[in-house]
Amino acid sequence: MEIKKIFEAESFVNGHGVEARKFHQDEYMMMVHLNLNPGDTIAKHAAPLDVRFLVLEGKGIVEIGDESKEVEANTLIESPANCGHGWRNESDSVLRIVVIKMMKPAQ
Repeated sequence: MEIKKIFEAESFVNGHGVEARKFHQDEYMMMVHLNLNPGDTIAKHAAPLDVRFLVLEGKGIVEIGDESKEVEANTLIESPANCGHGWRNESDSVLRIVVIKMMKPAQ
């Protein structure tokens, strides 16, 4: 059994200016914790792989493709490969998200 705690992973500021912690990566997936403070934004961008977002705390606005929706804690959002996605925290509290990037093993 292997146990990993999010806040034991080293914190860094990602390319979107948001605090992040990569706490898991193997050949199949990568998991990154994002901490968006009030007013933080992750500009819409596309990834060449399927992405899942699990909202742990707070609420925020997620954009996937042409859709935009407010989501809250305990919600899973799916974003298909090559589809633009982004986030906005317009609330007065922290928005915590786990990003799960689904790697495709080499064929």
